[in-house]
Amino acid sequence: MSVTQTVDIPENHRITIDVPREVPEGPVILTYTPASTVVDPEPEEVPNAVTIAAFEEGDAMIRGDIPAKWYNSLEEMLVDLDKDD
Repeated sequence: MSVTQTVDIPENHRITIDVPREVPEGPVILTYTPASTVVDPEPEEVPNAVTIAAFEEGDAMIRGDIPAKWYNSLEEMLVDLDKDD
């Protein structure tokens, strides 16, 4: 999981980070990159409705709101996916 956020550093050079609850507890690596050093940043891609729905379904599975499917092999998963067609 990766979380990216651009912030303005205040005059006192102190910032507070609120981490989303979906991020598990434990060690993390924070990376500092001054925006002025980023050359020709790529435009942010905006997900379409199908992708957003898939994200929301995954989040619901993580929360336990809907059951997640588990497979013992790639072949088993592909057979199950073919049933949906």
